[in-house]
Amino acid sequence: MCSFSTASEDTLFHRVADEMLDNLQDRVEQWGEDADLDDFDFAAEAGVVTIALGDGKGTYVINKQGPNRQIWVSSPVSGPLRYDYHEGTKTWVYKRDGSAMHERLRDELVSAGGGELDLEGLNE
Repeated sequence: MCSFSTASEDTLFHRVADEMLDNLQDRVEQWGEDADLDDFDFAAEAGVVTIALGDGKGTYVINKQGPNRQIWVSSPVSGPLRYDYHEGTKTWVYKRDGSAMHERLRDELVSAGGGELDLEGLNE
């Protein structure tokens, strides 16, 4: 895991987090256009991403937590989760169970709206 304990690592955290959020935006917006969701909405502003699925399916909030150097995900399916960056695999990982953010998010979104969503390599 990457702890981002120095100033240069703090800069690295913001760079990789912003890169991931930008890539997430591109991919999820495209998926949302094709998904079987009537009121899909995607918003991104100041390091916070909101994915509203509509039709009572809930809303995801994904944001950078600079002080903790984590990505926090609030999911209507799995609840609140905190992800740390794993430099070796270039993925965001939930320490409690070792799950990758991109896999869990992909599975939950596809389950809600169908279609295919590739979130592999968000930090490449």
